[in-house]
Amino acid sequence: MTGSTASTPLHRAGTVGDLVRQRLKEIKRSAEELADAIDVPQHYVDDLISGSRRPPLPERTDIYAKMTSFLRLARGEVVNRARAERGEDPAGVSGPHATVRGLLLTLCEAETARQLERRRARRGEVELAGFIQRVLEVAQGAVRRTLDDPIGLRLAAAERGTTYLDLRCRVLDFLDTTADDLTVADVDEFLRPRITSWNVEMETGVLRVVLRPQGQRERPMKRAR
Repeated sequence: MTGSTASTPLHRAGTVGDLVRQRLKEIKRSAEELADAIDVPQHYVDDLISGSRRPPLPERTDIYAKMTSFLRLARGEVVNRARAERGEDPAGVSGPHATVRGLLLTLCEAETARQLERRRARRGEVELAGFIQRVLEVAQGAVRRTLDDPIGLRLAAAERGTTYLDLRCRVLDFLDTTADDLTVADVDEFLRPRITSWNVEMETGVLRVVLRPQGQRERPMKRAR
């Protein structure tokens, strides 16, 4: 039968990496060509295929539409595969390392930060970790918009002395970070330049995050090595 350009999602089991590997073979294209199509370094695709990189959350990336087009997949096929695979992630948030937690609390309203620390000492990590996860998601929403401005991203890469693809990959990695995985470098590079302050109403759990206007953002610190 001829005339179909998209793959049939039936009988395709396994991970996103399995799907990409199989489809590249079917259409006789390379991982390097796919990397060019979705604007990432080749190691990003290699890691997806090998399983050493988990597929990013669909809401936090722009690669799946490009991947679907290049691989000529059925609409939603790779996104559904990613959702299923990520649905296997362990539930719950335990929170970041103590150093990262301390940095984020310096951005919190001082009295609220003291209350949160006292409550953490009495009740454990879960409550504060949940608030930090929500603060992180606000910052990720702001950072996600940089993917829609490739010229701005190229200028930022040149200013930092790195390549466009490496900086884009760094952004994609941050967008897929959880509070548990958050690093000092993430805070310095992405959160502190964007967040003026945050606060939470302890009785209701309502979170308020004040973002910096784009023109008033602090220059991000060099990424920790």
